[in-house]
Amino acid sequence: MANPDKKMIAATAIIKEGAKIGENVEIGDFCVIGENVEIGDGSKLYNNVTIIGNTKLGQNNTIFPYAVLGTIPQDLKYDGEEVELIIGDKNLIREHCMINPGTKGGLSKTIIGNENLLMAFVHVAHDCIIKNHCILANNATLGGHVEMGDYVNIGGMTPVHQFVHIGDGAMIAGGSALTQDIPPFCMAEGNRAVIRGLNKHRMRKLFSREDIDFISKLYKRIFSGSAPMRELVQKELDENPQNQYVSKICNFILQSQRGIPIKKGVLDE
Repeated sequence: MANPDKKMIAATAIIKEGAKIGENVEIGDFCVIGENVEIGDGSKLYNNVTIIGNTKLGQNNTIFPYAVLGTIPQDLKYDGEEVELIIGDKNLIREHCMINPGTKGGLSKTIIGNENLLMAFVHVAHDCIIKNHCILANNATLGGHVEMGDYVNIGGMTPVHQFVHIGDGAMIAGGSALTQDIPPFCMAEGNRAVIRGLNKHRMRKLFSREDIDFISKLYKRIFSGSAPMRELVQKELDENPQNQYVSKICNFILQSQRGIPIKKGVLDE
């Protein structure tokens, strides 16, 4: 990384020796950048942003005022070990967000992918994984070890319990409390959140009509209640071993550790 143009760094910003700042990076007033931080080309930090710890940002990220990235985990088991926060490219991280690195009890790193939007006051705890094109609305909170796929939407004021997994294209309604795993392309709502249907708005952006119909029928069979869910899932895998949607959805359910919050008949429409 090259030394940035000093004109693009406010005089009041504090950049510790050892920090690596890319080209065309803007850093606003009263920002604090730690010695082990890397900021990729084309990124912009508004005023009063704090980035410390072993934190790496990719290119073209935009960080808004009072966001705090890389402070030690809010985990009493953390004992000063070397841990990381890794953030990809083209993310929008809005005001007052807080994102912590990992712990040795997890991945030792928190990972955020590309082109995600974290709205104001979002908290991402230690050892979380957020993939790409996700939206976390205001005050969404991820407990430690949460994993999210691509194109996931989390509504405002929604807490997600530790170790929960959320599959690609899923949506969790605002004001919910999620304590179990949500398979790909499902919508969940409530306290405690349960699956209410499929996220067909997102599916229409990603799939053909034929694929949407196939996935809808697959879920109806899996959630029919005609046998234990894991038996139905295994049957689908045995009968359709090469189908990408069967593999993605059924393996997600089989690998779930926290269970799937489904009510019989929810997908019978």
